[in-house]
Amino acid sequence: MELRELLTPDHIRVPLHAPDKIGIITELIDVLAGSGALRNRDAALEALLARESKGTTGIGYGLAIPHAKSDGSDRLLIAAGKPAAPIDFQSLDGRPVTFVVLLISPPDQPGPHIQALAKISRLMNIEDFRTAVDKAASAEALHEAIVAFEANDIKKA
Repeated sequence: MELRELLTPDHIRVPLHAPDKIGIITELIDVLAGSGALRNRDAALEALLARESKGTTGIGYGLAIPHAKSDGSDRLLIAAGKPAAPIDFQSLDGRPVTFVVLLISPPDQPGPHIQALAKISRLMNIEDFRTAVDKAASAEALHEAIVAFEANDIKKA
């Protein structure tokens, strides 16, 4: 499973315009829905908001990974974006979020979901990747950073 194949430029939004975390999650779900990737937009959004209400998905380093399992999707789907302004996600490190990666997958497919979460977290531990994300001014530039650093991460494994 490779992020660069699941997270294509048409599923990336730079910038995201919503002013808060619920709006950001909704905006990213609408990116997936607009591409026809979701079976049920409302079910997917409901699952994500329910998951977020149980505890923040702001994990630190300016990253939030809202994620949930829902029948609204028939496979793992990923959308990402950079908010126009930093967003308060009640992150574990107390810092605002500047990069959001949203995952939604069906309940009966936990493997790819967990693998994607691990890969995203591993990439965000690389300072040069975080810098590349910060500098990315377009969906294409953000996708290029993911492609480059994921390829480098695979070589090291």
